[in-house]
Amino acid sequence: MKNKAYIALFISIISVSFAAIFIATLLNFYPNIDPLSIAFYRLFFTALLIMPFVLFNSNTREEIISISRSNFLIMIIIGIILAAHFALWITSLKFTSVASSVILVTAHPILVGPISHYFFKERLSIINTAGIFISVLGVIILVTGNYGLDSFTLDSLEGNILAILGGIAAGLYILGGRKIRKTVSVASYAFIVYSIGTIGLFVICLFYNAPFGNINLDALIIIFLMAIVAGIFGHTLYNWSLRHIRASIASVALLGEPLGSTLLAFALPWIQQTPSYYTIIGGAIILTGIYLTARKSDK
Repeated sequence: MKNKAYIALFISIISVSFAAIFIATLLNFYPNIDPLSIAFYRLFFTALLIMPFVLFNSNTREEIISISRSNFLIMIIIGIILAAHFALWITSLKFTSVASSVILVTAHPILVGPISHYFFKERLSIINTAGIFISVLGVIILVTGNYGLDSFTLDSLEGNILAILGGIAAGLYILGGRKIRKTVSVASYAFIVYSIGTIGLFVICLFYNAPFGNINLDALIIIFLMAIVAGIFGHTLYNWSLRHIRASIASVALLGEPLGSTLLAFALPWIQQTPSYYTIIGGAIILTGIYLTARKSDK
């Protein structure tokens, strides 16, 4: 089972690397599409794809009915956090590059480490603490190197802030998932969390007047493909592997996402985003810091 879990983890990291590429493609070819609409339809399609595993599996239906009130409440909170993550991160890609956005949003171990230390009694070693400071240094180099302290434009600053906030939401999402996945199957967990997240994004879209009905059919097809690749083979497969692989290994494995997304954004001709030296240097420092933050110290 563990070998299958490692294979699943590897596939999930490759799959989530395509998420930013799908979004950048949508924003390039359909500049009028609202990022919040992309976020809503992505999670909506993912929930629909999970639904057959609930409708046609009596064990999953029975499990959902028997979930305790406390666990169900936690999953509602996780779903709302997931909605915030998608809304913040996907919107950030409208204002900043794929490389900067994905690196900043993947910096969630910086948050996960201290929270795990104080609330889950997973003590941070000196190496873990050093990793947090190194990661912060990398963020400073990436942001100030690309835009300068005195030459921030509103869009670039806003994009990086949105990506960082999206990373915070991702960290909380992972912390909640670590707790619930110990007792709840991936089908039940994914269906409830994705459904709640979809409802949350629907409300957010209404609040910000993001359109639902005037999206091009081709754009909807791209979003549906993103739901299959990044949603099912990415997030859901990753959540499944968490039950069979140590969380520290799974967390470090996620560092492959910004590297994969950056290389894909550079290689694909309709995007061709060449990362700057500051992005490369700052990104390398961030990834090094994240690795040290997530590293499990040997006693």
